[in-house]
Amino acid sequence: MLLRSFLLLLLVIGFQTAARADDGYRLWLKYDQLPEAGLRKAWLTRAKSINVDKNGGPTLQTAAQELQLGLQGLLGRPVPLGAAPGGKGSIRLRVAAVPELGREGYRISSQNGGLEITAATEVGVLYGCFTLLRQVQTGQLPGQLNLSSQPRIQYRMLNHWDNPNGTVERGYAGSSIWKWLELPERIDPRYKDYARANASIGLNGVVLNNVNASARYLTPEYLRKVAAVAGVLRPYGQRVYLSVLWAAPKVIGGLKTSDPLDPQVQAWWKARTDEIYKAIPDFGGFLVKANSEGEPGPQDYGRNHADGANMLARALGEHDGIVMWRAFVYKAGSGDRFRQAYEEFQPLDGKFADKVLVQVKNGPIDFQAREPFHPLFGAMPRTPLVLEVQLTQEYLGFATHLVYLGPLIKECLEADTHSQGPGSTVAKVVDGSLEKHSISGIAGVANIGSDRNWTGHLVGQANWYAFGRLAWDHTLRSEDIAQEWARMTLTREPVALAAVLPVLNQSRSIYVRYTTPLGLHHIMGQDIHYGPEPWLARSARPDWTAVYYHKADAAGLGFDRTAAGSDALALYAPGARQRWANPATCPPDYLLWFHHVGWGQQLSTGRTLWDELTTRYYTGTDSVQWMQQQWEQAKPALDPALHADVAARLRIQHHEALWWRDACVLYFQTFARRPLPPGLAPPTRTLPEIKTLVDIYQLR
Repeated sequence: MLLRSFLLLLLVIGFQTAARADDGYRLWLKYDQLPEAGLRKAWLTRAKSINVDKNGGPTLQTAAQELQLGLQGLLGRPVPLGAAPGGKGSIRLRVAAVPELGREGYRISSQNGGLEITAATEVGVLYGCFTLLRQVQTGQLPGQLNLSSQPRIQYRMLNHWDNPNGTVERGYAGSSIWKWLELPERIDPRYKDYARANASIGLNGVVLNNVNASARYLTPEYLRKVAAVAGVLRPYGQRVYLSVLWAAPKVIGGLKTSDPLDPQVQAWWKARTDEIYKAIPDFGGFLVKANSEGEPGPQDYGRNHADGANMLARALGEHDGIVMWRAFVYKAGSGDRFRQAYEEFQPLDGKFADKVLVQVKNGPIDFQAREPFHPLFGAMPRTPLVLEVQLTQEYLGFATHLVYLGPLIKECLEADTHSQGPGSTVAKVVDGSLEKHSISGIAGVANIGSDRNWTGHLVGQANWYAFGRLAWDHTLRSEDIAQEWARMTLTREPVALAAVLPVLNQSRSIYVRYTTPLGLHHIMGQDIHYGPEPWLARSARPDWTAVYYHKADAAGLGFDRTAAGSDALALYAPGARQRWANPATCPPDYLLWFHHVGWGQQLSTGRTLWDELTTRYYTGTDSVQWMQQQWEQAKPALDPALHADVAARLRIQHHEALWWRDACVLYFQTFARRPLPPGLAPPTRTLPEIKTLVDIYQLR
C-alpha cells in the first residue's frame, strides 16, 4: 500500500512538472493564472464581463475574443461576452470618433465601476485590449485607469527574408514559418499565433519574402497563397507586402527588358499590381532591393533609383499602397563602402514620388554590433525614410549569444543628426515630425523561424518584442521594455528579475566588448558571418574582407574617415561630426570607426590603445561568466526547461567569447608587438590553432 501511494505521488509530481514545462511557444502572451489572490480580486471587480457590439467587424470580434482569452486565463474565472451596455464590473469595447488619437490610437478609462476601451477604429480597440492585458500580466493594479496611446510611426513592419523553398536567409531559428507548398489549401495554425504576437506589440505590416526576391511571388499561383496568409493577418490589423525582383517583367513576363522607362514594362507592372489588389484588396505594397549585391535594378538600363521607385509608385495608381526602396547599395572598387548609399541617394532627395519611402539601415555598413547612425538620416529632408534594423542576429552571434537589442535600436533612434540644429534626432526624422512628412515607417528584419520557441534563443523573443514596442512609441526606455518582456515571459518574482534584467540591459555592450571594441567592425568570419576572422584578406572583393575595415599595421589600428582618409565624416552635419572628428575627444566606442590610432596613443580612458583594446576583450569575456552567474540566481523562479536552454547557450557563448578574445588579441598583437597589460593571462592557444578552429566553424 505504501509503495502504491509512493508511486502515485511520483506520478502526480511528474504530471505537475510536465504541465509546468514551457517550450517558449506562447512568447509573452502567457495567460497563466495570476498567483496573487489580491491582484486577481482587484481585476475581477472590473472585468466581470466584456461588452462588444455584435454587429462589429472581424477585428472588433477578434479584440473581444483576445481580451476574453487573456482575462479568463489570468483571473482564473469565465469572463463572458455580451452585447449589452457596459455597467459596473464590465469592460466595454467601443468604436467612436476620437480625432486626437488618430486611426490606430486608443483610450482605456474607468467608467461606472468598469472599464472602457475606445478607439476610432476596430484595430485601435484591438491594440487597447492587448495593452489592458499587458497591464494585468505585469502585475499592475487597476486603480482609476486613464491612459491613451497612439503610434508615432505609421508603417510598423517585420521584413521576412524567407524563400519559396522554406529556407530563411540569415535565419537562425529553423525554416520559414510560411508553408508555401501547403498554401492555400492548408492554413497552419501558427499563422494566427504569429498575427496575435505582432498585434500585441502594435505591428501592422509584414513583408513575407526575402529582399533577394524570387519573381515566383508575383505569379497567379503564389498570389493565391499570399492572399491566404493575408486573410489570417487581416483581423489582427496587419497588411501583407511583397519584396519584388526588379527583373520580373523579363523573368515571368516575357519582355525583353525591365527598363522602368519602357512603356511595355510600365504596363506590365500596372497590370500585375491590379491583379494583386484584386486578390488582396488591402495589399500593402512593394519592398525593393535593386542594384545591390548583384541584384538587378534600374541602373542596368542607365536609370536611377528614383526612376525605378517612381515607376512602381505609378503602377500602384489609386491603390492604397507604398513602395519601400532600400538604400543598401554598394559596388566593388568604388571607395569607402561607408559613403556609397549616401552618394547614390542623397542627390535624389525630392525626386521620389509621394508613395515612395527610402529604407535605410541604422548604420552605414551592415548591421554591425555598434555603428554610427547612417549619414542619410537628416540628409534627405524631402524624402521620407524608413529605419531598418536587424532583429535576426547575423553579426551578433546568431541564436547562440544572448544579446538584447533594445539598447541598439534606442541608440540609433536617439542619435542627433544636427541636420536642423541640436535635437534633430533620427527618431524625429523617421517619424516624420522633423521634416513634416505625412507618411513614416520602420522595419525590423525578422528573427522568426519554425523552431518551437520561434526565435531559437529565448531572448531573441525580447528583440521581436522590443522592436514592436519602439516602433509604436520610440520614446519608451529599452530598460522598461526589457522589464515588461521579462515579467510577461519569465517571472515576476523580484529576486529573479533583479538578476535577469541587468543581463538583458548589459548584454549588447558585453557582446561588443568581446567582439568589436572601440569601433572595430566587420571582422567576423566570411560567408556565414560567424565567429572572428580578423586576418581575412582574400575574397571576391575587398570590402568583404576584415583587413579592409580594421587597417591594422605596425603604426596602429582603425579606418581613417577624416579628411585625411576617406572623408566619410564630411557626410554628417557639422554638429554631428564634430564629436567624432578629433581622435582625442572622439567617444571610445566610435574611435576606430573614424580614426587610425597608434598602438601607444593614450586614450581618454587613461590607457594606451593596445592596453584598452586588450582589456576590453578580456573584461567582455569575463562578463559572460557574470551573465551565467546572474542567470543561475534566477533559476528557482524560472521554468526549468527555459532556464536550462538559456543556461546551455550561455555556456556556448562563453566558449565563443574566449574564441573571439584569443583570435583578435593574438592577431592584433602581431602588429602591435606589445605585451598584454599586467594581470591579463596570455591565451593558452596559438594563433595557428585559432585559425584552424575558424576553418572548422566556417565549414572550410
